[in-house]
Amino acid sequence: MTMIRGAAAITGAASGIGRALAIELAQRGADLALADRDEGGLKSLAAEIGAQRKVSLHRVDVGEASDIAQFAREAIAAHPALNILVNNAGVALLGQFEEIDQAQMDWLFDINFWGVVHGTRAFLPHLKTRGEAHIVNVSSIFGIIAPPGQSAYAAAKFAVRGFSESVRHELAAAGSPVRLSVVHPGGVATNIARASRTGIGVTDNARRGQMIDRFETAARTTPKEAALRIIRGIERNEPRILIGNDARFMDILQRFRPGTYWAPLQRRLEKMARGK
Repeated sequence: MTMIRGAAAITGAASGIGRALAIELAQRGADLALADRDEGGLKSLAAEIGAQRKVSLHRVDVGEASDIAQFAREAIAAHPALNILVNNAGVALLGQFEEIDQAQMDWLFDINFWGVVHGTRAFLPHLKTRGEAHIVNVSSIFGIIAPPGQSAYAAAKFAVRGFSESVRHELAAAGSPVRLSVVHPGGVATNIARASRTGIGVTDNARRGQMIDRFETAARTTPKEAALRIIRGIERNEPRILIGNDARFMDILQRFRPGTYWAPLQRRLEKMARGK
C-alpha cells in the first residue's frame, strides 16, 4: 500500500475536486504545491489549510507548456520530497461537433490533454528519483463513453486514458518506483459546467441552460467524496479509479454494449431529469 507522505503537486487546485483533494491530502500529512489560474481561489484554499502544512501557490495556465515547466521547477525547489502529481485541471466545451470551431477544440485539447502530457513530462524525472511516487491523471467517465454534444471533451478524455495506460505499462515494465492511476469521475458537483464555453455555432442560450441543468441534476457525488476515492486509489495503487455509482454503471454498460450503450443510457438520463 502506498502511504500518503512527502508533498503533492495539484493542478486545478482552486476549486472542485482539486481543492477537496488538497484539503484531504494536507490532513494526511502531505505538503502541497497548488496550481491554478485563479489566484484568489488558491489564496483562500491556503488560508483554509492554514499553517499545518507547507503550501506553495503557483499561478499556472496548464494550456501553456512553459507555465507547466516553470511550475515543476518551482514546486520541486519548494518541496524536494514531492512524490505525488495530480494532473487535475480541466475545462468543458458544450455543443455539437459542427457547432464548435477548430480554435475552440484546440483550446480544450491544450488544457485537457496536452496539460496532462506536459505535466507528466515535467515532473517525471524528479518523481523517478523518489523511493515511491504516484501520478494521478484525471480523465472522465467521458473517457469511457462518448455522449453526443461532447465530441471535443470526450476525445481529449479518451486521449488522457490511452496516454495514461500506455505510460503506466512502460513504468511497470521498467521497474520504476512511479505508479500511475487514471481517474474517471462520473457526475461530481463542481462548477465545470457553469464555467464551460459554448460552441461558436450555438446560438440558443436556453439550450446551454438545459445542458447545465442536466449535468447538475446528474452530479450527485461531492468533491470531498471524489477526493477520498482518489486517495484510496493512490493508497491501493489502483490503475483505474472510477468515481460514483453512475461511473461504475456506465463502465459496466459499455462493456456489455460497447457499440450500442447510448440508447439505454439516454433513456436512464431522461428519467433522472424528470426526477423519476
